[in-house]
Amino acid sequence: MADARIRRAHMRKARTLFRKGSRRGAAGRAASHRGAVTAAEAVIADGVAYVAAVSARSGRRKPTEEPVFVPEHTFSDFDINEHLKKNILARKYELPTPIQDKAIPHALLGQDVVGLAETGTGKTAAFLIPLIDKVMKQKGERILVMAPTRELAVQIEKELAGFARGLGFRGMVAVGGANIGPQISQLKHEPAFVIGTPGRLKDLMERRALNLSGFGTVVLDEADRMLDMGFIDDMRFILGKMRKERHTLFFSATMSKDIERLIGDFLTSPVVISVKKRDTPSSVDQDVVRIPSGKDKFEVLAEMLKDRAFSRVLVFGRTKFGVEKLAKALSRRHIHAESIHGNKTHGARIRALEAFKSGKVSVLVATDVAARGLDIPAVSHVINYDLPSTYEDYIHRIGRTGRATLKGKALTFVQGR
Repeated sequence: MADARIRRAHMRKARTLFRKGSRRGAAGRAASHRGAVTAAEAVIADGVAYVAAVSARSGRRKPTEEPVFVPEHTFSDFDINEHLKKNILARKYELPTPIQDKAIPHALLGQDVVGLAETGTGKTAAFLIPLIDKVMKQKGERILVMAPTRELAVQIEKELAGFARGLGFRGMVAVGGANIGPQISQLKHEPAFVIGTPGRLKDLMERRALNLSGFGTVVLDEADRMLDMGFIDDMRFILGKMRKERHTLFFSATMSKDIERLIGDFLTSPVVISVKKRDTPSSVDQDVVRIPSGKDKFEVLAEMLKDRAFSRVLVFGRTKFGVEKLAKALSRRHIHAESIHGNKTHGARIRALEAFKSGKVSVLVATDVAARGLDIPAVSHVINYDLPSTYEDYIHRIGRTGRATLKGKALTFVQGR
């Protein structure tokens, strides 16, 4: 209990400092910089202080050691289609993650579920596995999946294709930034799964290409980020066009008042499952890179990336223009870099992401929105080239590294003044 109180105090301090940096105007911008810098340092210091405090209390256990999760089920235990079980095993899924272990049984029973879990916890499989089984067992069942970004929608569809291989049905992706014509054509074939962003889904509905009356199940993935991106009206519009008796699975990393209202309005007696981990993962080594006044931080970054230890690096910038400019500048230094941001076409973003995942490029420069929800294996380093706007963005950024059983490093650039 004492350990938890220590952590909560540090987290409250970090959040407060970020909020203090949000004022407007010239004085506000200066305060914003000071607040964000101090907050970044506070979050990093949090890990150090936590380790020291717990170490002083216990010599029996390493403070960064997290308890080993033992699932109650194996995938073989679940009452699902045998071909689906074979596909799960073929994809090297051995034991369920916490969110899978707790959510799948309830979803299989047709209960509404609220899953509080971060990206990288296996929540995509937590909703795809029971819903694929549902499509197999209930003829004509159709599933709508809403996601905040194009990249996450494409990622979900790829997971679906792997799990549903040879099962005789299809899914499709409906996202902005791509030609709407082929999406309208695909919808005419009534795919079992329609996976899309709220804006494009609403557009298709208004064109009468998408009729939700035949959909009995909806998934809202990364619901908190969809609210942050201003999709609340589109989400309500879409949910309002679905039949009232439906099966709803709702996933979010946080539980704000807006999220609670959305759950209250659209879910029926949901089972709430929380598998949130500590905010700053013990698998991520965090540090500040102080840039002396007058020194160019780009030069510091370029020199740093020459080190072979920086094998797969995700660099975060604040603006779309800045991200594109930085990626091009790195390429001119013969550092293989790509960028993803909202001004790129859907196809260009997917090509950049695939090049990074396959190792063709070692550096991916991204905005917070474009990188939301991405599951990229073996990221060695996350670099906050520009400071994040909020505490939550900082936590989300550094969570791209140190995933599964791997260790990672997060570096935050702080420019001297």
